[in-house]
Amino acid sequence: MKFDLYQINAFTDKIFGGNPACVVPLETWLTDEILLKIAKENAVAETAFFVANNSKIHLRWFTPEIEMDLCGHATLATAHCLKTILNFKNNTIIFETLSGDLTVTVENDIYKMDLPSRMPVKADLPEILEKSLNIKPKEVLKSRDYLLIYGNETEIRNIKINRQFFDQINLDPGGVIVTAVGDNCDFVSRFFTPQASILEDPVTGSAHCSLIPLWAKRLNKKELYVLQLSQRMGKLFCEDKGDRVIISGYAKTYSIGSLWTE
Repeated sequence: MKFDLYQINAFTDKIFGGNPACVVPLETWLTDEILLKIAKENAVAETAFFVANNSKIHLRWFTPEIEMDLCGHATLATAHCLKTILNFKNNTIIFETLSGDLTVTVENDIYKMDLPSRMPVKADLPEILEKSLNIKPKEVLKSRDYLLIYGNETEIRNIKINRQFFDQINLDPGGVIVTAVGDNCDFVSRFFTPQASILEDPVTGSAHCSLIPLWAKRLNKKELYVLQLSQRMGKLFCEDKGDRVIISGYAKTYSIGSLWTE
């Protein structure tokens, strides 16, 4: 069978920036086995599959290894695909997902995602995670992901991961966020996933479900401009709304093509 395949770079206004996601529209759901095989073959951090269902769009996200409960950048990529390629008429898109209904609104080419807030709580640093890091954090918290707070942006840029130890950590489906106050923005971060084929995620929307409420409280700000310091770099415009967060950014279409299954 033949399916359309779109690759979109999320949280960037540049073709070779941000986080690439593949988007595959479906008329009906394929088996989970086939969805996972497609995601693995695409070899990007996330592949989004969706099926239109009346007023809502059923959306699922797969890494090359597992199905995720939430993925921000692939949600933004799907909204961009719907609006700019598939001629979706409304400026408000409602996605039905494992994390509940997610709404994306489009304003002046910026995609605004309404996602759940996940305030992290204090946690202990596992010994195996400490061995994985070349710089020890000042503070350790946890929500879905471990969230490690550092003293400055330079430390975040200089963090190196020892995969010999890191890949022994079981955080399915989570990862490890490292973060600090930014030099030219409100805060910066990076995101790493143990056992993943792609160790460092270029831009991680779902991580900001925890980063936004944390830094909004500590900086006493509701609106924040933030950077994810991967090699591809991500720019996010964020807002703390209590039990929800708004994560906004641009997107660029990289390629349009097709895939075939047996």
